[in-house]
Amino acid sequence: MPHIEITHDLPGISGLFAQRPDTAGVLSELAETLLRSGPSPLGRGERELIAAYVSHLNRTDFCSGSHGAFAAAQLEGGAKLVASVLADPDTAAITPLLRALLRVAAEVQAAAVPVSDGAIAAARAEGATDTHIHDTVLIAAAFAMFNRYVNGLATAVPSDPSFYDVAAEIVVHHGYGAAR
Repeated sequence: MPHIEITHDLPGISGLFAQRPDTAGVLSELAETLLRSGPSPLGRGERELIAAYVSHLNRTDFCSGSHGAFAAAQLEGGAKLVASVLADPDTAAITPLLRALLRVAAEVQAAAVPVSDGAIAAARAEGATDTHIHDTVLIAAAFAMFNRYVNGLATAVPSDPSFYDVAAEIVVHHGYGAAR
């Protein structure tokens, strides 16, 4: 049961956005920029995978499920690949660069301290540029906030898992503004 009254029958951040369109606009724009429209050496699916992974680490089922579906819709390997990354990125069939960036994201998720020199060096050894590292840290930090927003207000998780597939269709083809 959510901690605040939500007058819409929507789960997770969707219900919060419907409740507060004033904050939904800026938060949707942030997600759109970080995960879709902003310039990045990371593909949209990779950026969504970082968001799903951080959300999984934060035990935010709604965000992990939704961004996992968004990543699956945009990555070769689909849902099976996403599930393997969430289970264990060290054994998942992803590039060494993405694996190293997920380690960076995990450090950001774990504590508000500088990412270790070792994690940065490992990412750079796999070809990470300043922009790869910047974007990974910013996505992980933003999802720490999004996850705390969703979990902090005890929002609902969809009872029907197909919710995520429908949302993925909208976001992948029309962006985050359309999902509000």
